[in-house]
Amino acid sequence: MKLAILGTRGIPNNYGGFEQCAEALAVGLQKKGHQVTVYNPSFHYYNKKFYNGVTIKKKYSPNKLLGNSASNFIYDYLCFKDAVKSDYDIILELGLITASPSIILLRHRGKIIVTNIDGIEWRRKKWNFITRFITRNMEKLGVHFSDYLVADNLGIQDYLKTTYNKSSKYIAYGANILDSPEPIILNEYNLKEGEYILCIGRIEPENNYEIIFKAFVDSNLSIPLLIIGNHLTKYGDYLKDKFKNKNIYFFGPIYNKDKLNNLRYYSRFYIHGHSVGGTNPSLIEAMSAGALVLMHRNKFNLSVLQNENLSFSNPEELKKLLLDKRILSEKKKYVMENLSIIKEKFSWEKIINAYENFFLSISN
Repeated sequence: MKLAILGTRGIPNNYGGFEQCAEALAVGLQKKGHQVTVYNPSFHYYNKKFYNGVTIKKKYSPNKLLGNSASNFIYDYLCFKDAVKSDYDIILELGLITASPSIILLRHRGKIIVTNIDGIEWRRKKWNFITRFITRNMEKLGVHFSDYLVADNLGIQDYLKTTYNKSSKYIAYGANILDSPEPIILNEYNLKEGEYILCIGRIEPENNYEIIFKAFVDSNLSIPLLIIGNHLTKYGDYLKDKFKNKNIYFFGPIYNKDKLNNLRYYSRFYIHGHSVGGTNPSLIEAMSAGALVLMHRNKFNLSVLQNENLSFSNPEELKKLLLDKRILSEKKKYVMENLSIIKEKFSWEKIINAYENFFLSISN
């Protein structure tokens, strides 16, 4: 098959979960004998025409002129316009909202459009009423005009069925298990094994950082809380000001997978606060790295890590988890359970095979 993957900030990944999905999926399908093209924005640092056999097409993105949100609509439009004119059998859109106008307005020219909708964007707490209204309606139209839908979480699959009466193919996000931890990486950050707590992800309200920070401060633990993600935002400034001098350290984004996995592995706890939806990559990757994960209690997270005993919905519940010595004493058991879940449901090999089988089934 000739396949195109659109909707990301490009590969090799130096940004986030969808980019990692695009990279793993594209390279994996290419190795299986398919012809795969990934569309990259013009600002991506990689300038070669091929990456591990995958064709790279660059399209203009006015991110410096318009900012990320507005520029994504233009970038997605230019990518989609080029893709429908090319000879691809299937176009996979990773993310729905900014691609929705393109899917609605442009003629598909016989192409099969598969959309992985990601999370429920209109529920993000940072949006005002108008933005939520527009986003929700773009979601509705994008869902209607896509030929096929992929849900990376059973909660998302249920949402699509109950909200739009639309069926979708459940294919999760993947991760590779960390086989050989390297404690020397901790030296770079002046850290010691088990002597810090870790959070990784976008610093946004729906990821419940205020709950996490309050629970950590109230616990009076002497070890630091480390936050990995872009904090140079209005909300990041708010958090840094509110929790100043509280033993909380903002490291900024780190994209090196080996460093991230080792930081996860050697943490005392990994706290996952995401709540908007989808199988969040940072949760899967924390589990696959052997971290002891405490997660926000919602149907999306529980569909992945099915252990309510390690979940929280408010600061008091998280505080109790952080201070529960029994949990630490049983860390090995919890970690082994998580690794079993990864092997059974979320290995990249299984995810790549699932996409391939799905694509073959709809292309015949």
